[in-house]
Amino acid sequence: MEKALIIEDDKDISELIAIHLADMDLEVDKAYDGQDGLMKALNNHYRFILLDIRLPLLDGFEVCKRLRMEKNNTPVLMITSKSEEIDKVLGLEIGADDYISKPFGIRELLARIKAVLRRTEQHTAAKNQEELELRYDQLYINVGMRVVEIAGERIELSPKEFDLLVHLASNPGKTYSRMQLLNQVWGYEFEGFEHTVNSHINRLRSKVEKDMSKPEYILTTWGVGYKFRES
Repeated sequence: MEKALIIEDDKDISELIAIHLADMDLEVDKAYDGQDGLMKALNNHYRFILLDIRLPLLDGFEVCKRLRMEKNNTPVLMITSKSEEIDKVLGLEIGADDYISKPFGIRELLARIKAVLRRTEQHTAAKNQEELELRYDQLYINVGMRVVEIAGERIELSPKEFDLLVHLASNPGKTYSRMQLLNQVWGYEFEGFEHTVNSHINRLRSKVEKDMSKPEYILTTWGVGYKFRES
């Protein structure tokens, strides 16, 4: 079970929040001062941290600052005073991911938490994609550098040819229809036709395949669409 940390000196508020987080299948740790909260945050792995600013021993600003100095990137949602705009600005500047102002409703809090987690997951996925390197026999793809090589020789692709190749090669064996590729590679607002995919596939094959009539990498699933060969 994943864990969350609540650093809040008001025990009643902390207990109420913990009850609702338990409904999200989260195990909850609680700390009632900044010093204890910082130690827990540094010594455990949490899905996110709910951090009040006004705390005994160490305030929330200092806790967040020290976490980031220690390269701890756990998502932090700060609880601020509704009347003090400067709290929100300072919190975000020192590395908090979002804030919520007292008094707040539980539904609003849960929505904020889910939004922070969603953004964090998207950022992590994007970063992982940038660091991705793919190798299939003589084909090499460096996603972050946008480099494609065949047997050590660099191949020049257009931006969409590259995106199409990465999308297929990142999901070997999975067949995509032409419409799915239009949506996922070109974007839902793209107003082209399905033959756009065919022409890009043909150009891509001409650059990465030894023999276009017998492709090794980009395969046709007849009557459905295209796929990258299974690894």
